[in-house]
Amino acid sequence: MEFRALTEKEIDARVATVNEKGCSLLLYKDARCDMRILDESVGSERWQRKHELINGNLFCNVGINFPAEDGDHWVWKQDVGTESYTEKEKGQASDSFKRACFNWGIGRELYTAPYIWIPAKDVALIQKNNKWSTYDKFKVERIIIKDGEIVALSIRNESLKRRVFLYDVRKKDVDN
Repeated sequence: MEFRALTEKEIDARVATVNEKGCSLLLYKDARCDMRILDESVGSERWQRKHELINGNLFCNVGINFPAEDGDHWVWKQDVGTESYTEKEKGQASDSFKRACFNWGIGRELYTAPYIWIPAKDVALIQKNNKWSTYDKFKVERIIIKDGEIVALSIRNESLKRRVFLYDVRKKDVDN
């Protein structure tokens, strides 16, 4: 089973690290994105998720029902979640679900993202107690995925209202 690539609207960018020279960003999807893609690809009645504790860790199992002549067959893929900084249990449940969906291939192209560095001139940096941070919000403006890999990406700093990152590894067509 193959799932479609994520769109710009389904990918969020969050600040990973900050220093006086700028910040790095990470691309991610949320659990609602995975649910939408499962619903549209296999139908809301043909997938399910189950959570279980294994050695104190919360795992999510995502199953997809494959109809067959000899009866329906459920195929399951599983992964573990990590706690979030805000809501421990909810964060673990959501993270394990997103990871299990990665195992199915949903959003796997995010693993091919380039290193995203935003220089200080393109981000409003603040320093408190010798620690750098920013409240700027970033948005994936455009993404092009080919054969499961990100080949072009642009990111806007919504707070500053301008494009701050551009990546494109496609070969330019010399015949155009």
